[in-house]
Amino acid sequence: MEQLISCGLDVHKETIFCALYQEGQKSEVMQYPAFTSDLKQMAQFLKDHGVNRVAMESTGIYWVPVWNVLEKEGFELMLVNPYLIKQMPGRKSDVKDSQWIAQLLYKGMLKGSLIPTHRIRELRCYSREYVKIQRYLTRVTNKMERVLETANIRICSLVSKNNSKTVIDIIRAVVEGKTEIEDLLPLVHGRIKNAKGEEVKKSLEGFIQPEHQFILGLSMQQYELYTKQSEELTMKMKALCDTYYKEEMTLLESIPGIKQQASMQIIAETGADMSQFENSSKITSWVGFRPRNDESAGKIKSKAITKGNTYLRTIMVQVAWAASRTKGSHCKEKYEQLAARKSPKKALIAIARKQLSVVWNVLSKKQVYDPTKQPVVSSDRLEKKMKYHQKQLDKLQKTKAN
Repeated sequence: MEQLISCGLDVHKETIFCALYQEGQKSEVMQYPAFTSDLKQMAQFLKDHGVNRVAMESTGIYWVPVWNVLEKEGFELMLVNPYLIKQMPGRKSDVKDSQWIAQLLYKGMLKGSLIPTHRIRELRCYSREYVKIQRYLTRVTNKMERVLETANIRICSLVSKNNSKTVIDIIRAVVEGKTEIEDLLPLVHGRIKNAKGEEVKKSLEGFIQPEHQFILGLSMQQYELYTKQSEELTMKMKALCDTYYKEEMTLLESIPGIKQQASMQIIAETGADMSQFENSSKITSWVGFRPRNDESAGKIKSKAITKGNTYLRTIMVQVAWAASRTKGSHCKEKYEQLAARKSPKKALIAIARKQLSVVWNVLSKKQVYDPTKQPVVSSDRLEKKMKYHQKQLDKLQKTKAN
C-alpha cells in the first residue's frame, strides 16, 4: 500500500513556508513568495512529489488565495487554528513550523477549521459585505440627524426611526434649498401630524445655514450610494439562495423572527449543512452562546459567553429581538419570564441560543417549525406569576404610603 505524503504550510503575508513529511522523514523547507505564479509553482511541486494532503496555518485572510489555488488542483486541504498548533511543543521558528504541521497532519493529530464550499463562500462574501454596508448606513443616518439638530430641526424626535421616509424626504428638501415650514410640512407622514399637532410645525422651524445644507448634501450622496449597494447585494444573495437553497429558506422563514434577509445570512454563515455539527450544543458553542467555564477553587469567576462567529451571533440576536416581540410566540413568553429575574440582555442571549437550537433542528430534520411542540405556560405558573406581581405591587403601595 502506497504511503501518504503530507505537506505543512506556514502562511504569512508575503511568504509561504512549505515542508513535506513521510514515514518519519522531514523534507527541507521550501520558501515561496505569495504571488499567484509562485503558488501555482508550489502546487506543481506538491504534485510532482505525490502529496495527498495539505494542512496550513495562517492568521487573517492570507490563507484564502493559497486555499483557492490548491483547491482547484484537487488537494485534500485542512486549515488549522494557530491556537491549537501552539498547544503542542516542538516549534522554534517558522521553518520548523511547516515541518511540525506536516508531521502532525501525517499522524492525524490535527483538527481542521470549518471551511464551506465555494458557493457558500460566495454567498458569505455578499452577506458580510451587506452587514458592513448596513453599519455605514447607520453611521450616515446618525450623522445627518446630528446635522439636523445643529440646524435646530427636531423632526427626528417625533419619529420612530431616523431613516424613516419622512426624515429622508425632509433632508432631501433641505439640500434642495426648501427650508420653510410650508415646504417641509407636506413631507411629514399624516399619522405623525395627527398625533403631534402643532409640535410638528415647531420641530420644522430651524436655523439652517449653507454649511448645514452642504454637509447634508454630501451625507445624502453617501446614503443613496450605500442604499443602492445594499439593494444590489440583496439581489445577489437572493439569486443564489433561490437557485440552490430555496428549501432551506422556506424552512428558516417558518421560525418566528426570521424573514428573508435573516434566512439568507444564516445560510451564508452555517452553509445550511448541519452535518458539520453533531448536535445543537455544538453550533451554539461555535457561535459563542455557551457560557464559559471559569471556575477556580470552587468559585465561579465568570459565566460570560465565549468568543465565536460574530456575524451569525449578531443576526441571531436580532432574530431573538424580533421573536421576543412577536405576539403569541413562545419566545415572547420566555423572554418576559427570563427578563423578570435576569437582565434583559441576558434574557435576549438566552432566546438567541434557543432560536439557534431551533435552526439546527429545522435544517437537520428538514421539517418546518412547529410551534405546538414548544412548552406552554401552565395555568399554575400563570397563577404564581400573578401572585408574585400582586405582592410586588402591594409592597410598592406600602412604600409609597409611608
